[in-house]
Amino acid sequence: MKSISVKLGTQSYPIFIHTTGLSNIGSLVSERKLGNRAAVISDETVSKLYSDRVIKSLEKAGINSFLHIVPNGENSKSLNILSEIYTDIIKRGLKRDDMIIALGGGVVGDIAGFAAATYLRGVNFVQIPTTLLAQVDSSVGGKVGINHPLGKNLVGSFYQPKFVLIDPEVLYTLPRREILAGMGEVIKYALIREKKFFKFLEKNLNTILQLANNKVICKTIKTCCKIKAQVVEKDEKESGLRRILNFGHTLGHALEAATNFNTFKHGEAVIHGMKWASWVSWEKGYLSEEKFNAINALLNRLDIPPIPKGLNSADLITKIKVDKKQSRKGLNLVLLNDIGKFRIETAGNLSPIIEKWLL
Repeated sequence: MKSISVKLGTQSYPIFIHTTGLSNIGSLVSERKLGNRAAVISDETVSKLYSDRVIKSLEKAGINSFLHIVPNGENSKSLNILSEIYTDIIKRGLKRDDMIIALGGGVVGDIAGFAAATYLRGVNFVQIPTTLLAQVDSSVGGKVGINHPLGKNLVGSFYQPKFVLIDPEVLYTLPRREILAGMGEVIKYALIREKKFFKFLEKNLNTILQLANNKVICKTIKTCCKIKAQVVEKDEKESGLRRILNFGHTLGHALEAATNFNTFKHGEAVIHGMKWASWVSWEKGYLSEEKFNAINALLNRLDIPPIPKGLNSADLITKIKVDKKQSRKGLNLVLLNDIGKFRIETAGNLSPIIEKWLL
């Protein structure tokens, strides 16, 4: 099985991209001696579709496993749901040399990973992402955590999985909205790192959205994972280069939080955030009008919910002030000099420029 390596010294791990990969999870875990017991964390929707296949593969490899189901949606990334996970795995006797497997999208990966990082000060962790967004972004890099009522992802850690298993076939059961949301993170990688990939997406966007060509889908996932692996290898804990992965997320996270995580999926909010960041880049004279129009044209091909009319700059600034990317020096804002070329600057007062954009 072919893989992409995330090279982090003793924390290095492979990303496997393989159709029918779910049926191989047992042998992959067994080969790496990750323990004889597994807690499979999944959500209500994904568990019905894929948990039986995963658990049967684990049992076949001699790994006793049990399923813990969390509710669907961003609101599951909470202290209450995390506590329920702890209670279940404690009662079932999960040990330090056992493992937690995340089977689901970004929400499941984040909360299951945080449980793995903190239970008994750390147990083995495996990611099986089942949404496009999770496959191309959140399952790679080791960011895990939960939300707080005052902001998104404010409680978390860096905790690398032992491996990531990506099965593109699971995408065929996703609603179109999930594919659209995932494309937000896909386009992000092209904008911050690779102009050639941007051209590929311009040409193949409809094919990807329709899941019409498996080779195109695999290439899309592989390219995103390679780019993220390269960035994470140079900056595991976001002290420098890894900040570029937050392109579109400053406004995106604020939109999610200001609408109580009920209006936008994460990728949808990031799409709006990238539109804003690209516009700011053009407004400041960093990005040419031609490139800004090309970016906007591609992003506008994604049919996502509009920003609610009642939302104003004050609502968004309130959420940005508690953004996890804030430091004593200020907020690091990721902008563009060109497609594939980023710049990072400390943001000043964002209120006027957000208000102007909303108008």
